[in-house]
Amino acid sequence: MIYLDNSATTKPDASVLQSFIQVNEKYYGNPSSIHKMGGEVEKLQTKAREQAAQLLGVHPSEIIFTSGGTEGNNMAIKGIALQHQQRGKHIITSSIEHPAVYDACLSLEKLGFTVTIIPVNEHGVVEVEALKAAITDETILVSIMHVNNEIGAIQPIEEIGEIVRKHKKIFFHVDAVQALGKVPVLIKRANVDLCTFSGHKINGLKGTGLLYVRDGVTLFPLFHGGGQEHALRSGTENVAGNVAFVRALRLILECEAKEGEHLRHIQQQLLDGLAEIKHIYVNSTVEGAPHIVHFSVPGIKPEVLIHALYEKGIILSTKSACSSKQDDKSRVLEACGKSNEIATSGIRVSTSYHTTEAEIKQFLSVLRSTVTQLKGILG
Repeated sequence: MIYLDNSATTKPDASVLQSFIQVNEKYYGNPSSIHKMGGEVEKLQTKAREQAAQLLGVHPSEIIFTSGGTEGNNMAIKGIALQHQQRGKHIITSSIEHPAVYDACLSLEKLGFTVTIIPVNEHGVVEVEALKAAITDETILVSIMHVNNEIGAIQPIEEIGEIVRKHKKIFFHVDAVQALGKVPVLIKRANVDLCTFSGHKINGLKGTGLLYVRDGVTLFPLFHGGGQEHALRSGTENVAGNVAFVRALRLILECEAKEGEHLRHIQQQLLDGLAEIKHIYVNSTVEGAPHIVHFSVPGIKPEVLIHALYEKGIILSTKSACSSKQDDKSRVLEACGKSNEIATSGIRVSTSYHTTEAEIKQFLSVLRSTVTQLKGILG
């Protein structure tokens, strides 16, 4: 099988799995316990936090371990809104955010908040001038993703961070789940206040992740209880998962430094190959993230093509795995101004550092024959 659905989830690295198993076998005590075993586990947790901070270029006190992207996004967005609502009840986000951000923001409207959804251009990049125009005296949060999970568009977070920095009471949240390890995430340089990461997107484990919270930023906790994770995420810590996440983080950053050109080469191979196949409309650009290439095949339902390719040993998807079983129409493509025909026939190819040129060549060959066959059947 050729696996091209890495933006949905990645295969866990063997050493990441091994670290998880070893910690569970040897350090299974509760880190909050006062006995020696608990203390040893707490030290392991502290070490993991320090290593994560070093890898991301931040302070250990700014690291909150989570269960992944959805929790991190909700913790950041709702935590800011509920904690700082006396300063204003206006939130700004974009039309192409992951559901964990988009729906989290909209859910706050039920609590009296106002949400402004700013547009993107035809390539899925946020309109910065629209962001500037949307800011009011009531604005307390701007939440913009770094890399779009569907078409790979890279957002100008440094430019946005500079705009937000001029408004002292506005916080800047970035969903960097799809950026980590593929596009440099410069938290401090971009003036980011909160940043979300997920383990299973970087050859780590599902149920692991991290939220960066800049020192001095206060959140209303979604979980109350024992006061773990700086009292922002009560509950017994998943120390084994956190150690495994840090291992995955180290490995993916090493891959980014050493093999970044490989991903770019694969991306170009895909873009060139897709451009030569009849009936295909490419939605991604070479300026986007190197691991995501999105295209549409008007007239063929995405699920039909995906199942046909699966039967031939190719695994890929339509859009965000979190919403792929819902309506066919892509909110992201619709926001980019694509026609209904394009927006309802999207397919996402997402590669990894393990994807080979030979696999892409085979995929393109199988795709060409499959599209031709389906078009012949469907007329």
